[in-house]
Amino acid sequence: MTSPSEGKFSIWTLMAMCVGSMVGAGIFSLPQAFGRATGPFGAIIAWTIAGVGMLMLAFVFQSLSRRRPDLDAGIYAYAKAGFGNYLGFLSALGYWSAALLGNVSYFVLIKSTLGLFFPIFGDGNTILAVATSSILLWCMHFVILRGIREAAVINTIVTFAKIVPILLFIVFVIAGFRYDLFAANFWGGGDPTFADIASQVRATMLVTVFVFVGIEGASVYSRYARNRADVGIATLTGFLGVLSLMVLITLLSYGIMPRTDLATLRNPSMAGVLEAVVGPWGRLFVSAALIISVAGAYLSWVLLAAEILYSASKFDTMPRFLSKENESGVPSNALWLTNIVVQVFLILTLFAQYAFTLALELTSSMILIPYLLVAAYGFKLAWSGETYERDSSSHRGDFVRAGIALLYTAGLIYAAGAKHLLLSAAIYGPGTILYFMARREQSAPAFTPAETAIFMVAAVGAVVAILGIATGRISI
Repeated sequence: MTSPSEGKFSIWTLMAMCVGSMVGAGIFSLPQAFGRATGPFGAIIAWTIAGVGMLMLAFVFQSLSRRRPDLDAGIYAYAKAGFGNYLGFLSALGYWSAALLGNVSYFVLIKSTLGLFFPIFGDGNTILAVATSSILLWCMHFVILRGIREAAVINTIVTFAKIVPILLFIVFVIAGFRYDLFAANFWGGGDPTFADIASQVRATMLVTVFVFVGIEGASVYSRYARNRADVGIATLTGFLGVLSLMVLITLLSYGIMPRTDLATLRNPSMAGVLEAVVGPWGRLFVSAALIISVAGAYLSWVLLAAEILYSASKFDTMPRFLSKENESGVPSNALWLTNIVVQVFLILTLFAQYAFTLALELTSSMILIPYLLVAAYGFKLAWSGETYERDSSSHRGDFVRAGIALLYTAGLIYAAGAKHLLLSAAIYGPGTILYFMARREQSAPAFTPAETAIFMVAAVGAVVAILGIATGRISI
């Protein structure tokens, strides 16, 4: 007889999904990103704000996995349970879009890094670079078609493989750390006034958020969990581990080079920092680590993208054809659609740098609404007392944590500004055609009155965004 837990994910696999999703390209660019904006003092404040905000969001994921174990693929399912079909659809669409567009940037970044040593790859958008990326894309596609669990095992191995070089980087940089340089960089080069420090911190906030994208990795794969309680533990543990790595990389770099030198490093800027400590081989070492890291992050994100489409389809929010599984239990149609769109964007990078830049902008903006809706659902449950009838002891704590997460995610949308919201609308508006298809299959009305208003805002925003990009009024 088959054990109920056979083929299920252990807590280590779930943690690898979470860590593997977060540790991608962003972590390798932290020295330059922070050096350009602030010094150690501002960095400490920025990481404290982001750490607390994202920790509260991690607590919300942990709480919801415990309180609503019936909901799989959390980031989509929580939005639907809390706010209806259309907002659930928008959460799924936004998350899927962020995942696949991020994968485009991963492929280009791998080839751009190789371009440091082999000029024929250029900045990752030459014919050879796109051809090589396409081959890798479809090789990985057919590996995943063989089975989600097999792909998850590969992801676990790659996750450990890319963490080891980052730990070695930290060890080498600690050995070369100079306190006098750290002290000289401390205030960021400006006057240590409140206004100056606040300006420095604001300049880093979006950086600190987007390096944490993927915190929900374990939650998305909750249906595969051997023990549902492991989902929350994996999310929290993975987040704290990655936060520690990012803070160490950021702060230790200020003890290796002057802030102005950090600001002008070519990315991956960790390579320049390590080169300053150990010599030329440090750049090669970090570049190799980056390729491993980005390849692993790609695998995590393509799995997450297919899973979110599949889950939304199973619960009648996406068209039914996306719920088809092959004989290995892989959501094959969802995977095909995801990688076909990735392939289209890879081809577009041949003709205009603008397509790649747009992919990066959209990756950043599309994740904000899904995060906001998760925090809002956690707050809604705590406010109403639903699911707390037999567990009143954690009610107040969950209410406070969800409230902080909601304020934090709403503040991020405000900080991102109108441009990012309009770029999001350029996907949300046209993408709603998938929602219309799903509602037609069910012979159900498309919208409630409130959802009609939301759709109109998305549609108008999409028109404004597309016209703005076409006329150059919205830069990308």
